[in-house]
Amino acid sequence: MTALPGREQPPLGEGGTPSAMDALRLRRLNRWQAETLKEDLADLYVESSRAQPGEGYRDREAFLRRLTGAVRRPGFALLIAESTAFAGCVYGFPVRREGTWWRGFDGPLPRSVEQLTASGHVFAITETLVHPHADGQRLARRLQYRLLADHHASLGATLVEQADSAVRNAFLSWGWQDIGLVRRPSDQQLLRPSDPVVLRALVLPLGLGPHTAAHPDGLAHDNRTQRPG
Repeated sequence: MTALPGREQPPLGEGGTPSAMDALRLRRLNRWQAETLKEDLADLYVESSRAQPGEGYRDREAFLRRLTGAVRRPGFALLIAESTAFAGCVYGFPVRREGTWWRGFDGPLPRSVEQLTASGHVFAITETLVHPHADGQRLARRLQYRLLADHHASLGATLVEQADSAVRNAFLSWGWQDIGLVRRPSDQQLLRPSDPVVLRALVLPLGLGPHTAAHPDGLAHDNRTQRPG
């Protein structure tokens, strides 16, 4: 099981001086705070996205709808990285034991994933945002590991659009594993009900891989920490 040490050691930049990551503070927001700051979070989404000209407003509204839906989920949790402004954000919620998160999965779900889901040890990360001026790869990874560690998750889960190979490759480089396809109705299902969205299902086993043994980004392995029942 992963656990946070008493103090994080900041990464060093060139010449042994603290990097820009050292200036960032990680802070959890509760539901009320997330609702209050949703416009700021939407601004961060627009700044961090690769929206085409003219699509910014539509994508912003879609993000706000997703955030509103996620906030209502049992166990919703949101973590931000900030200095003088928001630099990054990650949020999600525990996957329900009956496995509705995996609906639309193509073929049988891997047995280990099914067992961890039934035991309540899977946490879904549904959005990861990083400001383009931040050290995006490292910050996104740091936020994800911290959120999963805070919830004592044995397995992280996320869905990535199949066409977005850049995001998928980034997740894979951090130790996530691609376990198959998920097909879901699109946001335009009322207009085009025959066109489902094709997603890749990715999972991150915690406490098992080399990324945990090396306790990246301030996370350490502690065999004395027990999973919640």
